[in-house]
Amino acid sequence: MTSITTSAYSDRQIVAWLRGLYTIALADGHYDPEEKELIGQLTQDLANLDDANRLETITPQELAENLGKEPETAENFLRTAVLVAVADGVYSTPEYELLYQFSHALNIEVEALKSLENSLYKPELQTEATGAAALTPPAEKSKPCIDVLHPVKDWLEDMEIKDPRLAKFVCKVIPPQCPFERDINLFGRKVAHIPPLCKLNPLYEQFTMLRFRSLSYLADECGEDVTKYVQQSD
Repeated sequence: MTSITTSAYSDRQIVAWLRGLYTIALADGHYDPEEKELIGQLTQDLANLDDANRLETITPQELAENLGKEPETAENFLRTAVLVAVADGVYSTPEYELLYQFSHALNIEVEALKSLENSLYKPELQTEATGAAALTPPAEKSKPCIDVLHPVKDWLEDMEIKDPRLAKFVCKVIPPQCPFERDINLFGRKVAHIPPLCKLNPLYEQFTMLRFRSLSYLADECGEDVTKYVQQSD
């Protein structure tokens, strides 16, 4: 099956988009080797850049100039920025401040993002619990019936997949299986169990839904073989 699909965004927009995500990845001061490898792959695969080192951070003003201020484009960028910011389950103050600056420069206000403000990671309030659990507001951990992140969940689910390069980005950045779950064995006996990320990150369900929709778009609309994304190792 073959299908002709035009890109919704220009090369200039895609490069600015990736630079924005790269800036988000650096915002909290922790740029892990895994993040570096991912950004490098995305740069080569999606932006046609020969050298991953050419990818640079971007200011909010420069992002707006290159990405444009069309509301739908701006919201889709912010959705992917949130995906990068909270992929590890921790939403830090620097990430929040940068997202606010980006949205302000793009001249768009997303009401749903305000629900994430209640989830800001505050080191002074943390115990020895895993950092990924920080995305759940301490005051709400004893109130399972209250979902303060419901607005941002709905907002993430509204993302429209209509560009093959961004569909590939979603498939690359979100693993095909819930990662990190494993048993720790010692002398043949299980001594500890690390829970999966999907139980630590309350937005993981929305992430996997975006991944499924991206795979469907690539397969059904673009006629691409998505086997490499389905079998991608975590």
